[in-house]
Amino acid sequence: MTTAIVALLVAGAGVAPAAADTSYPSWDDVQAAKANASATQAEVDRINGILSSLQTAANAAGDLAVKRAGEYGVAENALQSATQKADELQTRADQATAEAETLRTQSGKLAAQLSRSGGSELSLRLFLSGNDSHDASGLLYQLGTVSKLGEQASTLFASANEQKNVAAALSGQAKAAQKVRDKLAVDAESALETARSAQAAAEAQLASQQKHATVMYAQLATLKNTAASVEQKYAEGVAKAAADQEAANEAAGAGGGWVSAPSNMTVDPAAAQAYAQSRLGSYGWGGDQMSCLVRLWNQESGWRANAVNPSSDAYGIPQALPPSKMSTAGPDWLTNANTQINWGLNYISGRYGSPCGAWSHEVGYNWY
Repeated sequence: MTTAIVALLVAGAGVAPAAADTSYPSWDDVQAAKANASATQAEVDRINGILSSLQTAANAAGDLAVKRAGEYGVAENALQSATQKADELQTRADQATAEAETLRTQSGKLAAQLSRSGGSELSLRLFLSGNDSHDASGLLYQLGTVSKLGEQASTLFASANEQKNVAAALSGQAKAAQKVRDKLAVDAESALETARSAQAAAEAQLASQQKHATVMYAQLATLKNTAASVEQKYAEGVAKAAADQEAANEAAGAGGGWVSAPSNMTVDPAAAQAYAQSRLGSYGWGGDQMSCLVRLWNQESGWRANAVNPSSDAYGIPQALPPSKMSTAGPDWLTNANTQINWGLNYISGRYGSPCGAWSHEVGYNWY
């Protein structure tokens, strides 16, 4: 009697179910298969196929969650930039409006002063002064002053109109920028919801994979007369070897190209560094290697477990590409900084020998 496997889909995210045989064997199937060597091998192959399908689907779900998270990060950054631009334009428009009002007031005051001083009356008095040079000189001075006031009033009035036009133009630009900002706000909210849904689906897929794999590894152990833990370790070793073959694809997420993915996990760079330092000795590395590791992962991810490079989808503290490579270190790689670090240290050890070796490559090529 067999139980139908749940279709391996990430809801609404476009991850197709695995194509392999998807019926779970029962313990009765296992016992029956043991009676026949060829049937046993066939059952082993079938279980291995299902395990592979489970892992493939879980990895695809995790990778998709990272991709959606990167899309949200890009949308959020665009929203912040548009908001800043709209605010700056509005501030400049307000300043130009205030300056125009100040200039208009000053122009009005000068016009009133001119009206009180009576420029036309001064001109008539100068004409009637005749040969009285002393009186004429005084009147000329007054007339010159009035003329200057008139010029200043005209200049201030023109400046006021100019600032009024500047304010109107800036106000128009600010309104346009605000429309862009509002559209980006909607996009960012939609991207956030999609990212959260993808991550929830990925976590559910990973949990399902882990649950079924535990039972099926025990079944394999019974079929092959080996301990379940040995069977699982063997499978993990095969998966790690396959991942190591793709190490050349690791040129991803270099220098500052990451954004923070939305996540319900606690992101603690300081705690991540403390854990990494506690693991150095298990690789035979001295404390001097920590400074290289700090610089390396500062550049790659800022030691943030939710860092994603939206251009490549590299993910996590070590910026693994594809992200699901880290599943060889544990099924909780999507949300567990320590699991990411364990994978990253194993990768560095196997490829570069030490963190300083990896940092040297990073400096030379901007990736490791």
